[in-house]
Amino acid sequence: MLSELRKQRGIVVPLMVMNLAWLGKCVITTVFLGQLGELQLAGGVLGFTFANVTGYSVLNGLCCAMEPICGQACGAKNVRLLHKTLVMVTILLLTTAVPISFLWLNVDKILIYFGQQEDISMVAKTYLLYLLPDLFVISLLCPLKTYLSAQSMVFPIMFSTSVALAFHVPINILLSRAKGLKGVSMAGWVTDLLIVILLAFYVLRIESSKERRWKEGGWWDQGVGDWIKMLKLCGPSCLTTCLEWWCYEILVLLAGRLPNAKQAVGELAIVLNFDYLLYSVMQSLATCASTRVSNELGANQPDLAYQSAYISFLVSFALGCIGAAMMVSARGIWGYLYSHDARTIRGVKKMLPLMAPVEVVNFPLAVCGGIVRGTARMSLAMYANLGGFYLVALPLGVVFAFKAGLGLGGLLIGLLVGVVVCLALLLVFIFRIDWAEAAGKAQILACREQEIAKEDENHRILKTLENP
Repeated sequence: MLSELRKQRGIVVPLMVMNLAWLGKCVITTVFLGQLGELQLAGGVLGFTFANVTGYSVLNGLCCAMEPICGQACGAKNVRLLHKTLVMVTILLLTTAVPISFLWLNVDKILIYFGQQEDISMVAKTYLLYLLPDLFVISLLCPLKTYLSAQSMVFPIMFSTSVALAFHVPINILLSRAKGLKGVSMAGWVTDLLIVILLAFYVLRIESSKERRWKEGGWWDQGVGDWIKMLKLCGPSCLTTCLEWWCYEILVLLAGRLPNAKQAVGELAIVLNFDYLLYSVMQSLATCASTRVSNELGANQPDLAYQSAYISFLVSFALGCIGAAMMVSARGIWGYLYSHDARTIRGVKKMLPLMAPVEVVNFPLAVCGGIVRGTARMSLAMYANLGGFYLVALPLGVVFAFKAGLGLGGLLIGLLVGVVVCLALLLVFIFRIDWAEAAGKAQILACREQEIAKEDENHRILKTLENP
């Protein structure tokens, strides 16, 4: 158990630093938008929210399908499958970015149609127009990060993200002075491009190392069957991520329908900022769980895979309690960091204790999602998110907030019930996993090509011996 904890610590800590650096990048961008003026801040934040909902959530969700394939291939030491999957997912994301870009180009019409002010919508369009290259940069970045993290090579990810964050401030200063809002937008994808360059350089270095991994091949061996298998994983994976991200955005929209809309939206935004801080830790734990489970299944070690899942869950529950305690402890000061309005500060102080139990559940929920990803059963998390968030959390939130008159507190109570249901469903799914069977399926997924290659090589050798 101690050995497993050390392995997980070696994965979680660098990933946590990486996720916190990513959050820091978003905070820095918001600060620079705020310096440009109220209209630029509102339009930029609205544009970035639209980018999250329609772009980043989709690309990240599709890329999550890469985790079990690469993780199990790593455990099975099938380098060819690693190479093949990296190329396939990169091509898929680049292709998906094209229709998303057309959606971004028409963001002003979409926002105005849904009732947003015209001036704010036009600023959002300008922001997204100059952020457009980031779609294609992220399409390269996500597969590179997953390719490395699935092999527990997380320090290069942490290093490259930290270096890019250090350059993000001077890049913003330079570009915002030169181009204003357009410059702040451009700084986002320039920083991401720096991470891509650093990670691509590292991947090229390891592939050209003494092991000669590059020569293992597999880069361009994709067949129709390979694409079908991957797309079957990509669909549920994408929906799982999008369903979760969209639920929180819908909560913000619902808060905007409350009688005290401006105050409610402000309070919820401040509360969710604390949640985003904790989410960087949750996401690290989830990726670690997916990596460890998929690696052990690929290595045909079902008992170790179960142990990894069990320890990941216990750690997540403990950290969830710590995160909730931090949230409750910070209720008196968190509001002051974002607002000077007395009513908003009181509201945040009241809402944080309601959000704290959600975090206790969210941590193990994220890790359970990572566990089912590691077993390549993405549809389980999709069904759990659909049931918990959309059949329970949002309907109950509407009833409590609008019918029972509980306001923002009602939305958070509905969210709490929904995440509890979501976690319960995932736990039922996980308890029913036959780990020996899951390891057998991993051997088929991760080792089939390797065995065929060996059989072909043996066949060629025998043919040479028979016909010298």
